[in-house]
Amino acid sequence: MADPRDRQLAELLVDTCVGVQAGWQVLVVGTVPGRPLLEEVVRVVAERDAYALVRVGFGGNWSSRTWLRYAPIERVAVPAPIESHALETCDALIVVEAPENTRDAADIPGDRMAAFQGAYRPAMERVFRHELPWVGCQYPTPGLAQEAGMSTDEFADFLYGACLRDWDAERERMQRYADRFDAAEEVRIAGTETDIRLSIAGRSMKVDAGGANIPGGEFFGCPVEDSAEGTIAFTEFPAVYGGREMSGIRLRFEGGRVVDASAETNEDYLLETLDSDEGARRLGELGIGCNPGITRYMKNTLFDEKIDGSIHLALGQSYTSIGGQNTSAVHWDIVKDLRAGGRIELDGQVVQQDGAWSI
Repeated sequence: MADPRDRQLAELLVDTCVGVQAGWQVLVVGTVPGRPLLEEVVRVVAERDAYALVRVGFGGNWSSRTWLRYAPIERVAVPAPIESHALETCDALIVVEAPENTRDAADIPGDRMAAFQGAYRPAMERVFRHELPWVGCQYPTPGLAQEAGMSTDEFADFLYGACLRDWDAERERMQRYADRFDAAEEVRIAGTETDIRLSIAGRSMKVDAGGANIPGGEFFGCPVEDSAEGTIAFTEFPAVYGGREMSGIRLRFEGGRVVDASAETNEDYLLETLDSDEGARRLGELGIGCNPGITRYMKNTLFDEKIDGSIHLALGQSYTSIGGQNTSAVHWDIVKDLRAGGRIELDGQVVQQDGAWSI
């Protein structure tokens, strides 16, 4: 039975997030379990008199997991010309993540994943510069529900509740906080085992309220690349990257670079990822979670980075459209909960304590 919320979500993606126009070539990318939402997206694109160029895979959104496992790594490191051309010339991109198994990539070696990501980084430049209208979202699959510790129906209600919000009102609320950050030069994040300072002088924050990610519910910016000083402990939630789970990540920064790193589990993979390239040890993003519909950890970065009262730091690639200058094949958002003893300071003034704003 069709879920009417799929139509609402499709219209949000096509009209609000991307703004599809007549004649556009729209890449619609996803996997088989997301077919109900993909079909609605294609229908809305068609109704807008645009082309829907559908890419549906069995595993990963961009490439078969089987191909990634068995192709020579030298081939993995070279982008397919047809796919590069599509990314470089399409008018919009809509990605629907719908994994059957959220850990399907866990047995793909880190060097292979890094080679694949690095191969397509040039073709993705328009995405990083926010020059290409694009949006990514998820479809409620049993795999995602199981990861979150929920039934599939319960997870679906949660997902649609976090996505189908009054984004105009959310944007106005978050913009107030973002404006205060734009007026500041230094951010300090403090809490248990955490005291880190970042410069945001000359940088601006971008509000995500029905934009490149659905659900939205954050504002984010790119710290000055050599400014991070101090330590941060991501001990509240495990971090998941490349299908692997790491708990108890601790990082120490000097001169903007990770100089010491540890994890309670999968530490070798953490260190391998940090050594992917020169930019992987620097910060590409500081994000502030603000979605009131997301209050619990889901083991799902798309949602977890929007937890109201959290922050996240992304190692690696930054967003050049808002002043970032760091380059890397990696972009890894790691979430920290500030709701129990954490605080954010701007130029020495406390603006958030225990997840509650004072501005």
